[in-house]
Amino acid sequence: MNPIYSDELITATELNIQPGLVLDKALDHPITITRNDQYFALLRRENVALFVKAAQGSREIVELLSTAFRLLLKQKLDNEHPYDWLKVFEQEELNQLIDEVMSVYRSVDLSAQAWDELDRIIHEWHESALAISNPDIEAAFSQESDELEEVSLSPPLDVNAA
Repeated sequence: MNPIYSDELITATELNIQPGLVLDKALDHPITITRNDQYFALLRRENVALFVKAAQGSREIVELLSTAFRLLLKQKLDNEHPYDWLKVFEQEELNQLIDEVMSVYRSVDLSAQAWDELDRIIHEWHESALAISNPDIEAAFSQESDELEEVSLSPPLDVNAA
């Protein structure tokens, strides 16, 4: 991951004298502009968007993992908690979720693809939780194989015969 700020300092006066040159440098890497005792960052808008996405994503990951750890410690969650859907998983599954999320999160850089991968993983776990908590699906999976009725299918119609 690249650092947010470079070591290159440019004064506000230099920015006023050569704005094009300063902007060209900012295309390659972030620049720190100084004025009196104040410091300003000049960087591409796309990079700022990735920094914001990383900050928001990190907050969500911390909340998700914190919730999973709370459940492993047998702490109660409010029903309005944003990750209350984690309650349907058993300890082994929660540990698997934690491992999976942490593994991807450790390899995250500021690319949008890495955050998309984390979003996909969380979405899949959420969908699994919804399926587990659905009574119809639970009933279908809990039936014994000898209780299932075999249904005969009629042979397919010959579409060329008509």
